[in-house]
Amino acid sequence: MIHLDQVSKTFQLAPGKRVTAVQGLSLSVSRGEVFGCIGPNGAGKSTTIKLLLDLIRPDSGSITINGLPTADESSRAAVGYLPESPYIYDFLTAHEYLRYAGRLSGLPAAVISTRSGELLAKLKLEQAADRRISGYSKGMQQRTAIAAALIHNPDLVVLDEPMSGLDPLGRKLVFDLIAELKERGKTVFISSHVLTDIERLCDRVGIIVQGRLWHEGRVAELTMPLEELFLQTVAEAGLDEVK
Repeated sequence: MIHLDQVSKTFQLAPGKRVTAVQGLSLSVSRGEVFGCIGPNGAGKSTTIKLLLDLIRPDSGSITINGLPTADESSRAAVGYLPESPYIYDFLTAHEYLRYAGRLSGLPAAVISTRSGELLAKLKLEQAADRRISGYSKGMQQRTAIAAALIHNPDLVVLDEPMSGLDPLGRKLVFDLIAELKERGKTVFISSHVLTDIERLCDRVGIIVQGRLWHEGRVAELTMPLEELFLQTVAEAGLDEVK
């Protein structure tokens, strides 16, 4: 479903000053797999996701989704995306926002209505669904953004820090929703700092440090707790501290 081959990306911060965010990154995620991408702040995780979704273009290397190059916009037709800091039109209600997201995905009104009701129920937003999102808590806004990412029933779901701003109840709701996606055979790519969730949800995990993939493997085959492996990998990469 996802394939990155020797992908590199640099950014120019100022004249004569460039920073390499991703370097020589090769990674594959199979259809129906839940893959967890972890790493310290500034490791290149969000840049990798933006490259995958063609929000930015790589300097070198190739990226495909379901066999199609990401420069082909049809490769993203069946992709649901939650950015790390989602922007929501908060003057809308949740019902209106999901209707808007569904129409952008080309869904008929009847399907939007059904899918909206299902997602709002699963994320415990039904009672607030006709209130303006501007009055929502951070966690409620996060759950609304997740619902919008899933409104078109995508085959590939890309979640950048899905647990951000959520209280314990919200985390449980989102955890259960991701677990349901897994049971339904959806492909899920998760970037998160919540290592316990990654360990429980994911089939495989990749640790990115300084823009490189330093460790990749099946969660079931890990010989040590994921947190310990993460810290060991960061140390091997030569970082003095985890920021």
